[in-house]
Amino acid sequence: MELGEWLKVDAQAAKPLFDQLRSQIIDGIRTGRLEPGIRLPTVRELAGQLGLAVNTVARAYRELEAAGMLETRGRFGTFVARADPADATMADAARSFVDTARALGVAKDDALRYVAAAFD
Repeated sequence: MELGEWLKVDAQAAKPLFDQLRSQIIDGIRTGRLEPGIRLPTVRELAGQLGLAVNTVARAYRELEAAGMLETRGRFGTFVARADPADATMADAARSFVDTARALGVAKDDALRYVAAAFD
């Protein structure tokens, strides 16, 4: 897989390179560009494709693995996790939010306004 074809990092950006890479891989997973179970390039391969230091790619992969987005299967490589850990976490948070809103007598439309305001 040529992730280097669509992953782009900017050395001049304020955001660190590993974080740019990490964010773009997360976006690729969430948009379906990187499907669950797909094998990613090795750290060295991706570093070569993007012209980055091996440690930069390794850090992005490590952080994504720690977050549950990627799985390393020993010598078989690194894969996109079968399930997005954000799904369960966000579902739990949403249930908790709805329970709180209901307990306070807040209507759905009003509760959604709180969520929208928190994003702004």
